[in-house]
Amino acid sequence: MSKPFAPRVRVSTYISTWMPTRVGVAGYFAGGLSVGVKLTEINKFAFLSETSSNSSTNLTTGRTYAAGFANSGAAGYVAGGEDVSAANLSSIEKIAFPDDTQSVLSATLTTVMAGGAGMANSNVAGYIGGGYNAGGLNRIDKIAFSNDAKSTLAATLTSTRTNNAGFSNDGVAGYFGGGYDHTASTRVNGIDKIAFPADTKSTLAGTLTNAIEAPFGVADSTNAGYVGGGRTPTVQSGIDKIAFSSDTKSTLSATLTTARYLTRAVANSNVACYVGGGENSSGATIDTIEKITLPYDTLSVLSVTLSRKNLGMAPFSNQGTLNA
Repeated sequence: MSKPFAPRVRVSTYISTWMPTRVGVAGYFAGGLSVGVKLTEINKFAFLSETSSNSSTNLTTGRTYAAGFANSGAAGYVAGGEDVSAANLSSIEKIAFPDDTQSVLSATLTTVMAGGAGMANSNVAGYIGGGYNAGGLNRIDKIAFSNDAKSTLAATLTSTRTNNAGFSNDGVAGYFGGGYDHTASTRVNGIDKIAFPADTKSTLAGTLTNAIEAPFGVADSTNAGYVGGGRTPTVQSGIDKIAFSSDTKSTLSATLTTARYLTRAVANSNVACYVGGGENSSGATIDTIEKITLPYDTLSVLSVTLSRKNLGMAPFSNQGTLNA
């Protein structure tokens, strides 16, 4: 007589050892603005223990409103921003994992700028979209992870925009949503999509619930992107969700406990997203961290905080390497 459960056991074992997985390590909030001081420090948030500390490495210069993105398992990048003399920057700093060693790329952004958004196609390239330099920008710069070389996409954002949100569906497409259009002097509710690997741009039919500037953008990779907080001009607590399977938008029933803008978020995909810092509706800079638990999209406030009250940081995550 055959053993009906034996094949099932063998298949289960085969799948569990074959399927590639990532184990999230930490999220980073680099630089920022704290009580008028532009920071060089990098706040590191350990995913497993949900603890916050400063990395042993600092940025070369204090900078805020910089774009952040990561080649997961390899390095995080901090691009552009505004320095301590209020000058916009074109330099790009690299934080190599796991030791958090810092270097400055020889490549620079196409122009000095602050307020751009970052997103990445891990193992391939990072992208910086929009920003401000004596006017809004619609260009998208690309940093190839193989050699840290910079190119500029032929595709551009639908409108000039600063303080927009970036997030990505790894291996498929990146998104830039919201922001402030300096040419039209209006806030934006549109979402542009950059399809990998051809880097072609389209605009989603669905839009954000509000035309909004300075929201956070973060992704539960391969599942959904989230855009939340921001200013309309009133400071917001709502969170929109973009399902990657259909590029449709919904709005979470849960909201941030504290309405905030110029806040930033990092993701431990399939586990949680963490929203840290920003400025609240009273104009105060805050240090609290809120947690979006995945896949249920429930909200909670952590007892741990950022190392200091901070806004306008460059966020990126080390979600580990694929284990095949």
